[in-house]
Amino acid sequence: MKIADNRSGCPISTTLDLFGDRWSLLIVRNLFIGRMTFSDFLEAPEKIASNILRDRLKKLLFYEIIEYKVHARDKKIKQYYLTDKGIDLFPILHNMSIWSTKHLEFELHPLAVETIEENKDKSYEQIIEQTTSTYREAREKLVHE
Repeated sequence: MKIADNRSGCPISTTLDLFGDRWSLLIVRNLFIGRMTFSDFLEAPEKIASNILRDRLKKLLFYEIIEYKVHARDKKIKQYYLTDKGIDLFPILHNMSIWSTKHLEFELHPLAVETIEENKDKSYEQIIEQTTSTYREAREKLVHE
């Protein structure tokens, strides 16, 4: 994936140029937790505006982080899913979650509490492997419906 407007050649800066806005990684997170449609993304607790959501989806599609499939029964609905590039973002999201729960005080969303409880006895590697392989299996079912 070629990044045309690279500011400095720094890998962190370049990644932030793609994902450093307020919403892109939340869309990726939403896909990991089973939200797949425009409406699903709008219903997330962060309350993204529809014009911003459209913009971020276009950007993630352009950079091949996500793709979509038209719903089999309703051709107006696009079902978004992560590409392999998008799935490779999971360790970053997981590390952000670990850091946040370790260093910040806030009330966790019930889904976060459930996820933490489910994973409390697993190693980092097990969590990454299980989550990414489970997502890949679900993606294959969606794509081949």
